[in-house]
Amino acid sequence: MTFLGISGSLRRDSFNTRLLRAAQELAPDGVTINILDISDVPLYNEDIRVSGYPPAVIAMREAIRAADALLIATPEYNYSVPGVLKNAIDWGSRPPDQPFAGKPLGIMGASGGLSGTMRAQYHLRQIAVFVDLIPLNKPEVMVRSGGDKFDASGRLTDEDTRAHVKKLVEALEAWTRRLRGTR
Repeated sequence: MTFLGISGSLRRDSFNTRLLRAAQELAPDGVTINILDISDVPLYNEDIRVSGYPPAVIAMREAIRAADALLIATPEYNYSVPGVLKNAIDWGSRPPDQPFAGKPLGIMGASGGLSGTMRAQYHLRQIAVFVDLIPLNKPEVMVRSGGDKFDASGRLTDEDTRAHVKKLVEALEAWTRRLRGTR
């Protein structure tokens, strides 16, 4: 089973990209998590779309389509999802054959503050409804004080957080199997 990890942050040392790397490390046997880089996805412009999807958008849509499930790690900017993540979702959601429809979704996030991205995650769930993603409700992974959870090399070292990420990936695998009817 293959999950596609998407970080809502472009920052090189992003806590959220680090969370996705931890998810790769903690994934159960038989689950692979590929991380998609959305930094080359241009700002959405309908004039560009009607003349043909840019190569980075084509690659992103194909990666989404090929994945069994999505795992999005989002920071919180101004009480919501970052513009780069919303932009990638906007490109992915356009016709024809938008690749999100019916796709299982796991959500997690880390921030330097105390909210642990809860508001951004709730907004992402609202967006998921419209693009027909099927979010996993629990467990929720909202990592606060992210700077204290990783070592200097970027490895997630907080054992409690590692346990939560592991449970989320395992639950996403079970959710994906359930939605496919292959428990």
